[in-house]
Amino acid sequence: MEKTLVLIKPDAMQRGLANTILSRLEKLGLKLIALKMLHLDKQFAQQHYDIHRDKPFFSSLVDYISSTPIVAAAFEGDKAIEQARKAMGATDPAKSEAGTIRGDFGVDIEHNSVHGSDSAESAEREISLFFTEEEIFSS
Repeated sequence: MEKTLVLIKPDAMQRGLANTILSRLEKLGLKLIALKMLHLDKQFAQQHYDIHRDKPFFSSLVDYISSTPIVAAAFEGDKAIEQARKAMGATDPAKSEAGTIRGDFGVDIEHNSVHGSDSAESAEREISLFFTEEEIFSS
C-alpha cells in the first residue's frame, strides 16, 4: 500500500475546512493512518520545504505555512499519491477544476488550502518529518 502526506494549510484552517478536506480524501477510499494538528516553527517549515530553498517564493512559503496551526495527515491506499493529488487539483487554484480541493477552496497559488506529497520518495521523507513510527497506524 502506498502512503502520502497531506497538509491542511493555514487558509483552509482559518475557514474551518479541515474536516471537509479530510472527508473528501477518505471518500476516495484512502485510509487515514496518522493525524495531528501543529504549529510549525520556521526551522521545521524550512526543513519541510527544503526542495524549494533556492526558489524566489521560499521565504514567503515558509512564513505562510508557519503563520497559524495546520493539520498533518498521512493516508494509505492503492495509488494514494496519485489519488490525493488528483483530488487536490492543480497547484494554482485558478487552473484547478471545480470539484477539486484547490478548485473549490484555494485562494491563490500560495494560499491553495493543501499540500500533498508528489512522489513516493517525498511521501516517505515528509511522513517521517511529521510522524514517528508509533504515531502511524498502518494496516
